[in-house]
Amino acid sequence: MKFPQHIGVCALAGAIAWLSPALPASAADDAAAPAAAAAHDGQHDFDFNFGVWKTHIRRVLDPLSGSTDSVELNGTVTVRKVWDGRAQLEEIEADGPKGHWEGTTLFLYNPEAHQWSQNFAGSKSGVLETPLIGSFKDGRGELFSQETDNGHTILVKGVWSEITPDAHHFEEFYSDDGGKTWAPAFIASLTRLKP
Repeated sequence: MKFPQHIGVCALAGAIAWLSPALPASAADDAAAPAAAAAHDGQHDFDFNFGVWKTHIRRVLDPLSGSTDSVELNGTVTVRKVWDGRAQLEEIEADGPKGHWEGTTLFLYNPEAHQWSQNFAGSKSGVLETPLIGSFKDGRGELFSQETDNGHTILVKGVWSEITPDAHHFEEFYSDDGGKTWAPAFIASLTRLKP
């Protein structure tokens, strides 16, 4: 009789555990320590964002249509530290051909998941949008969400990149094919305003 592979592995693991002498508590703790240390504590990954920034924004009007028609805005972004950096509040004010635009973003760090959420609300709606959720690796942040656009489910990807002490870049992309292709929807270049 042939057992499924996972049953054989479980039986082997049980036999090894039964035949092996019990490890002292300190040895068991030492064995678990490297696994716990391997998880990246990303609670300071967004620290670069604190301060006041000059921003140039380009918003593509209908990104999934293939059109490049866009509107450009210029303004300021002010980011304040909350909870010793495990959260931050961002206020955006910008002006463009259609007038004044305001938005706010609440960034929250989840220490159990080692992930950030990026929660945006525009002043016209006053409603929080579906949060982008993700993390940083090698100085680049990628956060994702699933949303509805014109009755269709789409994926949204936010990318934080080109991070230096005095500048950074944020882009948002949409995908209507499950992430095979991504269309740029929102591009913001930020430079720090000196006090």
